[in-house]
Amino acid sequence: MTLQVSDENRVRTLTLDRPEALNAFNEELYDATAEALLAAAADPGVAVVLLTGAGRAFSAGTDLLEMHRMATDPDFVRGTHGFIGLVDALVDFPKPLVVAVNGLGLGIGATILGFADLGLMSTEARLKCPFTSLGVAPEAASSYLFPALVGRQDAAWVLLSAEWISADEARAMGLVRTVCAPADLLPTARAQAELLARRPIASLVAVKRTMTEPHRAAIRAARDRENAAFAELMGGPANLEALAAFAEGREPDFSGC
Repeated sequence: MTLQVSDENRVRTLTLDRPEALNAFNEELYDATAEALLAAAADPGVAVVLLTGAGRAFSAGTDLLEMHRMATDPDFVRGTHGFIGLVDALVDFPKPLVVAVNGLGLGIGATILGFADLGLMSTEARLKCPFTSLGVAPEAASSYLFPALVGRQDAAWVLLSAEWISADEARAMGLVRTVCAPADLLPTARAQAELLARRPIASLVAVKRTMTEPHRAAIRAARDRENAAFAELMGGPANLEALAAFAEGREPDFSGC
């Protein structure tokens, strides 16, 4: 299993569980997480979803070794939902989503915070949006959600630089609401999730809907622009150089790109 699911006090906890791969999303994990969100949305006994990771990472983003196979192997079989399906499930998820970043978060492990109703982060966690270092475009509507969350210049730095962002920087920007010592992260996240879960589910859904509805069309438009740009760049010279460098354990050389 790549995803652990547990229920307590109307909170469904989803734990990304590929610790040997730093919880990187392969097609199996994308499918499992999307299915879990769809199931939680439909379950009348679930009021809140809490998402976190097992081991020392939250998520290292998309599995780059699998991404390389997707870019080079015409016979690669994609999952049922994949990355796009997970983003759709996040866009449509009607209940509060609490994200507890327990360790490093790269790519979707960082941009998923754009969909968090409450974001928490361990003091030892770090975030990175490595798109320019991979020769690709932003993802998960982060080109729209991050400027809305943190302002244009902080968002531009996060999305353009591919540099690490500390927990304190993330809190100062507004990417997360709470920063905790590692041992306090999950208890704090669960306490906040359970507080929300004691409220009427219909009211929680109504509050979230009225907050997110004005942005839904813009989020979908941003996602479509990003997907088009990503498809254009994936498999291109810069992306293939980045993936080859990752597989070979060296720094990429973009001087010819």
